[in-house]
Amino acid sequence: MSALIRRFFIALQFFTCIPIPRWVGFEADWLKHAAGFFPLIGLVVGALTAAVFAVCAHWLPLPVAIVLSMAAGAYLTRAMHEDGFADVCDGFGGGWERERVLAIMKDSCVGSFGLTGMLLMLGLKFACLTTLPATALVPALLLAHPLSRFMATLLIWRLDYARPGESKARAVAEHMSGADVALAVCAGLLPTLALAARLGLTGRALAAACAFALVATLWLARLFVRRIGGYTGDCLGAVQQVSEVAVYLGLLAMLNH
Repeated sequence: MSALIRRFFIALQFFTCIPIPRWVGFEADWLKHAAGFFPLIGLVVGALTAAVFAVCAHWLPLPVAIVLSMAAGAYLTRAMHEDGFADVCDGFGGGWERERVLAIMKDSCVGSFGLTGMLLMLGLKFACLTTLPATALVPALLLAHPLSRFMATLLIWRLDYARPGESKARAVAEHMSGADVALAVCAGLLPTLALAARLGLTGRALAAACAFALVATLWLARLFVRRIGGYTGDCLGAVQQVSEVAVYLGLLAMLNH
C-alpha cells in the first residue's frame, strides 16, 4: 500500500503541478507505473475544476464560471494535453512522411494547424459546456477528465511507442502491464462512473459518453498507427483532449433529448 501511495504521488507530480509531500521520494522505476494512475489523476483534476466551476457559478455568470474552470484545468496540468493536441495538429497537418510528422511534433513552436486546432477545440469545449443543463455540469466535468485519460491509457496498453530514443514521456508512455490496466479501471474508471451516476447522470447518458469517447479514441489510434506506426506523448494529449470533448458531445446527445 505504501508503494502504491508513493507511485500515485509521483504520477500526480508528473501529470500536474500539484505539489507532493517530501517524504514520497523518487525512484525512476515508479514512473513506469504512472500510467495506471492516469484516470485517478483525471478524477483529481476533474474534482478541482468542478469545484472551481461550482464556486464561481455562485457569484458569476455561467459562461464566465465555465471559462474559469477550463483555465483551472489547463493550469493544473500545465496545459500538457492541450500542447500535445496542438503538436499533433501541426505534425499531422503539415507532414506526410513519418519522420517529418515526428520532427514537426517535436518542434516547440506552434504552427497554423496547431493554433487553428486549439481554437476550434477550446471553442467546441466551451460551446458544449454552456449548452449542457446547468445541473449536469459538475458531473460532466467529473466524468470527462478521468474517462478521457483512461482512453489515453488504452493507447499505451495496446500500441507501440513511435518515437525512437529518449523523450520526457518515454518512461511513462512505453510501459503498461495488465496490472496497471486493472489499476486504471479499479482506481479511476469505475469510481468515476459510480460517482457520475450518483450525481444524477443516467445510464443512457453514461453509455453515450463512453461510446463517443471510445469511437474518437479508436479513430485517432487508427490514424496514429497508419501515419507514424504508433503513438507519442503528444498523441496521448490529443486523445485526452478529443475524447474529453467527445464525452461532452455524448452527454449532449442524450440529455438534450
